[in-house]
Amino acid sequence: MEDFISSQMHVEAGRGHSLLNRKMIFRILGILLYLEGMMFLVCTFVSLLYKESDYIYFVYSMLINFGVGSLLVFLGKNANKSLSRRDGYCIVAFTWLFFTLFGMLPFYISGSIPKVTDAFFETMSGFTTTGASILDNIESLSKGMLFWRSFTQWIGGLGIVFFTIAILPIFGVGNQVLFSAEATGVNHDKIHPKISKMAKGLWMVYLVLTIVEAFLLWIGGMNVFDAICHSFTSTATGGFSTKQNSIAYWDSAFIEYVITIFTLLAAINYSLYFLIFKGKPWQWLKDVETRCFLMSVGIVTAIITMALYFMKGYGLELAFRRAFFQVVTLHTSCGYSTDDYTLWPPFTIILIIYIMFAGGCTGSTAGGAKFMRLLIILQNVKNEFNRLMHPRAVLPVKVNGHSVSSSTISTVTTFAMLYIICTVVGWFVFMVLGLQMTEALGIAVSSIGNSGPGFGSFGPAYSWNALPDAAKWVSSFLMLIGRLELFGILLMFAPSFWEKR
Repeated sequence: MEDFISSQMHVEAGRGHSLLNRKMIFRILGILLYLEGMMFLVCTFVSLLYKESDYIYFVYSMLINFGVGSLLVFLGKNANKSLSRRDGYCIVAFTWLFFTLFGMLPFYISGSIPKVTDAFFETMSGFTTTGASILDNIESLSKGMLFWRSFTQWIGGLGIVFFTIAILPIFGVGNQVLFSAEATGVNHDKIHPKISKMAKGLWMVYLVLTIVEAFLLWIGGMNVFDAICHSFTSTATGGFSTKQNSIAYWDSAFIEYVITIFTLLAAINYSLYFLIFKGKPWQWLKDVETRCFLMSVGIVTAIITMALYFMKGYGLELAFRRAFFQVVTLHTSCGYSTDDYTLWPPFTIILIIYIMFAGGCTGSTAGGAKFMRLLIILQNVKNEFNRLMHPRAVLPVKVNGHSVSSSTISTVTTFAMLYIICTVVGWFVFMVLGLQMTEALGIAVSSIGNSGPGFGSFGPAYSWNALPDAAKWVSSFLMLIGRLELFGILLMFAPSFWEKR
């Protein structure tokens, strides 16, 4: 782990004497707070549209963001525009923390969520697209608050920092270091030589999926407001709903299938969609990660469909629809619910833990460990068995016909071990804080995998309001490290990160 951390600490030439480019960090964080303030302005218009008095709380929050943002921009005056990887990790970590701290203001100031712990938890769950909620009466929130709650997930879907990479060049700030810091681990080939143009392209795909889904949900019976909010949260694989009963509120097969399909599409590597624009609509199916992910969804859906049909007495179409919907939303870390899976046959819990752990594809809005990493690990294990029989054989790990470097294999293996360690430690801490074993496991797996619902009293039929406050802070931390794929946050706790070079 220390070797990996040291390898990440590359500093730009000419800045070896400096620990951090503080001025540039302040400037970027200030600009990002401006952007969050503009998001509050959108919510203000929504509240005014529905003639709600809550609009004033978004105005207050916007003014606070602009004030603090202006201070940070002032502190970053005349900053050196070069960024090291160390700077990038700091910017990414503090961006998510700042967006959460300032993003909770409308909930807290308005009294919609009166406790700081709960407001922070709900906002962190939104921006990390986890979808776990402490709300026991979601419909009691104003339209403006519900919109902001959904909007946090849409912004967090492709990543706050990834979004700003497309915006920051306008302010004379643009650096691939930010993207590298957020998208640690397995990376696909860039679809465009300029990272800012790639970000804009991926956000265009994201926007198109959101608009098309919102239109279909509106056709299916949702009103315009609910259609937009659910399109935000399903495209982001987030899972926040405007109703306490989630998607089950509408009891509509059409709506369930639309959300299932678009959530599934959102969990596939977004860069592959550019093949469609290049006139190769089926080329993306040749991607091994996509095929294995879809195969996993199909197999688990089939098994649970049969279990519900034969063991629970569901009709065949209902069994398939409920299984397909729940498997997709959990496999993609979305977390919507139309059925209480804790009441399903006991063996299905093992499958649910597996799909929550596996997650979706790299380069998507989904959480979890990601299928590409699982494929690399499994192929490496297979090669090790073969080497026992053929010690001199050269057995490279290949993905889509390309050999994976030994450094990538090492990083992926380290990530998997660290992911399991963090999950187990979280599981232990939750039990120390008073949760039962199964409930603690569900909270740990769901939090770090950004999945949403857990097990037992924290399953899909319940909120997480009953969690002790300490457990909510621990869960929020697991959400954050899970969203930033562990290294982006944990390496900041390493002493070597803060050493001068």
